[in-house]
Parts: sequence; C-alpha cells; structure tokens
Amino acid sequence: MTARLPLTKYHQIYLVLREQLLEGRFVKAMPAEIELAKQFGVGRVTVRHAMEQLVAEDLIVRVAGRGTFPKPQSTPPLNLGAAGLSQPTRLAGLMENIVSASRATTVKLLDWRTINAPEDVANALQVPLGISVKKAVRLRSSREGPMSYITTYVPFNLGAGFTRRDLSAKPMLQLLSEQGVSLGRAQQTISARQADARVAEALGVAIGTALLAVRRRVFDADEKPVQWLEGLYRPDRYEYQLEVSSIGNVDARVSMKEEKAKN
Repeated sequence: MTARLPLTKYHQIYLVLREQLLEGRFVKAMPAEIELAKQFGVGRVTVRHAMEQLVAEDLIVRVAGRGTFPKPQSTPPLNLGAAGLSQPTRLAGLMENIVSASRATTVKLLDWRTINAPEDVANALQVPLGISVKKAVRLRSSREGPMSYITTYVPFNLGAGFTRRDLSAKPMLQLLSEQGVSLGRAQQTISARQADARVAEALGVAIGTALLAVRRRVFDADEKPVQWLEGLYRPDRYEYQLEVSSIGNVDARVSMKEEKAKN
C-alpha cells in the first residue's frame, strides 16, 4: 500500500531526501530515479523534480552515465544538543517509566543482526569505525495501533547474548541492566523528523508526516556508552514529558496519549 503524500508530491519527496542526505544516509551514491519512484509510489518525472531541487541546493551532483552522488558536507562531531532539546536525564527514573509504559504495548521485532558500525554509530558508541555492533529495529504498538519505530545499537559484547524473544519481551535498557550493566546517565535530543517511505508504512502514516524524533545515548557507571537509540514516534499516540528542577536535573517520562485520556 502506498502512503498518500499530504502536500505537493515532489516537494514532500525533496524534503525526505534532503533530510536523509543531511543525516548521511547515502554514503556512496543515491538510488536511481526508478528505484526512488517505486519507493515513493510516484512517476519518475516527480522524482526528477525533487532531485533538481537538491541539485539547486548543492546537496547532490548528477554525473551522466554514472549516477547521482551526495556532495561532501562538513561533519561536526556528535553533539546531541545541535538540534532540538537536549538534557542530561535521570536514567533510573526513565528506565522505570519505560518499563512501566511497555506493559501496555506490544512489540514486533523487525530486525536483529550484527552490522559493521557506520560512522555515526561508531561515534555515538565510541568504538572503532567498522567494528561489529548489534542492531535492533522494533515497532511498538498500543491498542490504537503502531506508535513508535525504534532503532537501537549496542556494543557487540553486550548484545551478543540477547535473543529475538528477549527483544520482543523487554526494553533494551532492562535487558542491559539484567545482564549486569550498571546504568549511569543518558544524553538525549528531542526534535522532529519527516517519515520516509519505510517508516511511514510501518507507522501507518503518510510519507512526509512530522514525527517526534528522540536520539538517546546511554552510559554505564564508568561513562562508557552502552546504547545508542534513534526513535521515531507518532505524536498523536505518544508524548514525552520533561520536568526540570532548580538544580538542573531532568526527570523524563513517556506516556501514550490514548491511555492518558482515559485516566
């Protein structure tokens, strides 16, 4: 089923591709026009208009007979405060809240495998580029339907023993804690991101829909990163609350909107 685009089709495709380019999703080359047309469910002319806009912004270069390539962009070091709201979080309270909220939802494990860490993941987990890490992609749903699309990365030595059944039953933070990891603190950014074709289909929204985007890096008690999470949430079914004290501590809580409305 092809998700319907809420505004001008070529402009929505341009926005999604622009965001992916700025995130470094296309390392070597862009997909061919025919592949993008199939992915977005539109004609090649529509895709071509979107690509022309990206060329005009100097984000890509098109080489006849070779393909389309991203223009080199300056890559700043990982800074969770670069976009959106970033705060240190009291991890113990957050984990309790996440575990509590998960009891009212179901999880579908979409992917669980070993990958070679790309630059952004290696940077976040502070591991060598290309080293083996474990990647999980999970779709969490409430009684109202899909609510979050979460991609999580953990160092290989910490995640190697987790099974698909484990990941379908418990949040990653709980699994790490049960394995003996002493959780310390977390850094996170809250911003917005548009749904691409893959995420739009999973969450049941239109391509280009604005989603709540949370990026979270979790450290153990020795200040070593143990988890890197990139979560996309439907804002009509999920909300994120922050309570900031006078001394700078942040207590983060998550809740499902339909449950909150019923209480």
